[in-house]
Amino acid sequence: MTNLTPTGFLSIGSASLEYKWLAPQDADAPTIVMLHEGLGSVGLWGDLPEKLQQATGAGIFVYSRAGYGQSSPVTLPRPLDYMQREALDVLPKILDAISFKRGLLLGHSDGASIATIYAGAHQDHRLNGLVLMAPHFIVEDISVKSIAAIKTTFETTDLRAKLARWHKDVDNAFYGWNRAWLDPKFRDWDISEYLAYIRVPILVVQGKDDQYGTLRQVDIAQEECYCPVDLKIISDAGHSPHREAPGATLDAIEQFAEAALRDDQGLQGRAA
Repeated sequence: MTNLTPTGFLSIGSASLEYKWLAPQDADAPTIVMLHEGLGSVGLWGDLPEKLQQATGAGIFVYSRAGYGQSSPVTLPRPLDYMQREALDVLPKILDAISFKRGLLLGHSDGASIATIYAGAHQDHRLNGLVLMAPHFIVEDISVKSIAAIKTTFETTDLRAKLARWHKDVDNAFYGWNRAWLDPKFRDWDISEYLAYIRVPILVVQGKDDQYGTLRQVDIAQEECYCPVDLKIISDAGHSPHREAPGATLDAIEQFAEAALRDDQGLQGRAA
């Protein structure tokens, strides 16, 4: 891992991307790279990065994609293949820029889809596993219905003001995501083909009451993957299990990380 400051910005192409780096005590420890949801950012992960570092001993790298947080805005409308572009063009440059040597990708929602595409498209020997929280591999009716509903909420309640605390250009963040998912052509979006090419173990964490996706997403992972797939279905949790059931989610990630990284030197395990 290159000598990163704890917080700062990476220049990737024409974009300036905010990041947070939690360095491990052991310089040889693996790194967990966190990929946020469709309305997420560095700040919106809350204290999960710190808890992950304490639980695993790994370095934690978190960044806001272009259009989110304090990163550069994007031109709207976003292309409907924006997640493929992120996984195939931007993420490889980020991993190289931070001198990623080994570890995990941990993604939530859009971030989980981006991690899936990356791992399926790149046989990256540095990658030891994927943690996919509330992933989307196809577009479901429930997804479109909930995303249409949150547009109304954004425009008629204080949700816009709440999100503006976390995004420098909140309209750029919200409409870049919302309009893409509500475009009728986006109903054909399907990244399940990437699953068959993933060669590292996967943990899928899914809230039983996810308002943006059904257990069909889990079924697709089991049907299409040739790699090991561990499942953690969390009852009484919706689309954000790390917020709604933080203990159970963290325990599942810790156990998976320990197994996926067991043969690598430098994983320290739970901090005392």
